[in-house]
Amino acid sequence: MEERRRQPLSESVLMTRIWINVQPEGLYIRPAAVYVDPVKPVQRAIITHAHADHARPGHVTVYATPETLAIMACRFGNTFCEQPIAVNLGDTIDLPGNVDMRLSPAGHILGSAQVTLTYNNEVATISGDYKRAFDPTCRPFEVQKSDIFITEATFALPVFTHPSIEDELKRLLQSLKDFPGRCHLLGAYALGKCQRLMSVLRRMGYRETIYLHGAQVKLVELYEQFGIDLGHWRKVSDVEDKASLAGKLVIAPPSALADRWSRRLPYVMTCLASGWMQIRARAKQRRVELPLTISDHADWPQLVETIREVDPSQLWVTHGREDALVHHAKQKGIDAMALNLLGYDEDAD
Repeated sequence: MEERRRQPLSESVLMTRIWINVQPEGLYIRPAAVYVDPVKPVQRAIITHAHADHARPGHVTVYATPETLAIMACRFGNTFCEQPIAVNLGDTIDLPGNVDMRLSPAGHILGSAQVTLTYNNEVATISGDYKRAFDPTCRPFEVQKSDIFITEATFALPVFTHPSIEDELKRLLQSLKDFPGRCHLLGAYALGKCQRLMSVLRRMGYRETIYLHGAQVKLVELYEQFGIDLGHWRKVSDVEDKASLAGKLVIAPPSALADRWSRRLPYVMTCLASGWMQIRARAKQRRVELPLTISDHADWPQLVETIREVDPSQLWVTHGREDALVHHAKQKGIDAMALNLLGYDEDAD
């Protein structure tokens, strides 16, 4: 790898862009004729994880982890693609065009993977969405030394330094003690965030029943099928006397916080778990009483540390706050550019 880095950066960039480039469908690996997280149906797709802005139905062949394939089937139905090909984390397979592909943990949600591709002795890693923070529901992020690192940048501004999930959930547990007459309605995305919150709360000793909005149930059950213990939970719709939910914890999609559904709950305290809750104006705008800064994306220190550890000669930034991360990389002597990929939801955290 060191010898490869001795070539001029302009020549290196030119060589890389011949085999990896951006098409309207998304990031395209030309020798293998395969896309990574394409936004439109394609013949061959590699899917990093099952969030809807990265995983879409309609592809012919899909390469992904078994967990990601299972989540896609759960969300889109078993016919989401014609040929699903399961690739375990840590495994390497041969793609067409003499391209080797290895999947490694991204630490984002269950089954999330980085995609490391090797072609003509050049190594490129596509991070997908990732985090370096504690999450007992998925395997932690593993650094992949690479010539080219293609990274997200959702929280790529120095202002974004997220507290630990344990510290934020201590605030939630304290609020449950301080306000025993109020139903704590916690907004959390149905895939990944909900299950992570449940799992960490159990590890922190919370043994009460957790009540779930119906939209959370299928994926909670799927996580449990993969051996993840989320403790005792119950659907809100199965509770006849909604007044009995006073002092209880209810988890629902963020969209349900201001929905008519929430009005049936007693004396609600609105809580929201998101990396964006660090921006108090957003919490105020959504009328959140207890904002919890809990993200499933890397914050600024984690992004910077990851780039240092990967030690690439080139950095490509897919989506998010691209400019700040590109500027930082260039200051460190890394050839960097923003890809400005469209179709990825930066607010879904």
